Amino acid sequence: MTTAGSVAGKTVFITGAARGVGAEVARRLHRRGARLVLTDLDEAPLAELRAALGGDRVHTVVADVRDLPAMEAAAAGAVERFGGIDIVMANAGIATYGSVLQVDPQAVRTLMDVNVMGVFHTVRATLPSVLDRRGYVLIVSSLAAYAAAPGLAPYNAAKAAVEQFANALRLEVAHRGVDVGSAHMSWIDTPLVRDTKADLPTFTEMLSRLPFPLNRTTSVEDCGQAFVAGIERRRRQVNCPGWVGALRWLKPLLSTPVGEMPVARFVPDLLPRMDAQVAALGRSMGARTEELEQQ
Repeated sequence: MTTAGSVAGKTVFITGAARGVGAEVARRLHRRGARLVLTDLDEAPLAELRAALGGDRVHTVVADVRDLPAMEAAAAGAVERFGGIDIVMANAGIATYGSVLQVDPQAVRTLMDVNVMGVFHTVRATLPSVLDRRGYVLIVSSLAAYAAAPGLAPYNAAKAAVEQFANALRLEVAHRGVDVGSAHMSWIDTPLVRDTKADLPTFTEMLSRLPFPLNRTTSVEDCGQAFVAGIERRRRQVNCPGWVGALRWLKPLLSTPVGEMPVARFVPDLLPRMDAQVAALGRSMGARTEELEQQ
């Protein structure tokens, strides 16, 4: 394992960098002297972020994580611009709406392509340079890898998948000096969560009925701070808030009848209403995600 330390002068490759946690981490790392390669499919906010950061240490690429050649080109551009890649944060992700019976199957395919294949493509494209630099890879998973939620089955499955991907990758590259971490967050006040609350009143209701502290939402700023600390220390797990780490150890209990009881008791009432709201909405993804899909 390589020694943890400053990110000053190091090149950090971030997907899903235009908004939310990706943008917050980019801003914080930039202040610490890092060189940034920021990718996203959402061109306008990505350009705004680059303009706000300014300087010679920011390189942006409009690229789709579902497209391996596009990610390989982005990685090659990073190497050409900055000489190599030290740190990768595979952060791009989306969510779907509705139960297994209600959610649009095409939306599920899109989610899996972005949240799972997108992680694979990001790592596959950047890993040769990270190996050369004996760097660090952070895979953004979620609390959803530990605890399931009704109406979010595809998202839960994808985040569990990338956590295990990170665990396997760590075994493959540790002897070559590369560290791998997975990040696990509870509800963060990102555009994704805000959009879901706006689209589905039952989602906000579900959050309010979860047991404490699962019903709390954390700020993007607090999440960004935790991510940057994890990157600097090359951690195996980054948990935000810190109590999420305890659920990793409680994971076997959470899928038992006892562990499921706090959520299972409100599902018969809430899930049909959530599905009705999804049907009335006419889509199984956020409006911005749907718009980007149609471009």
